Amino acid sequence: MLKWAVIFLVIAVVASILGFGGIANISGGISKFLFVLIAIIIVIAIIFALGIL
Repeated sequence: MLKWAVIFLVIAVVASILGFGGIANISGGISKFLFVLIAIIIVIAIIFALGIL
């Protein structure tokens, strides 16, 4: 999933450089969503691994 977040981030940067604002905005949003989702999953995994819950 992290690979997809990086791919969408690269698409957003390239689209922004080429002047495609709409595509850059959508790709950037998807990338941000995936990064947040990955961070949440990692935090939950750490909590369960440490036996806090």
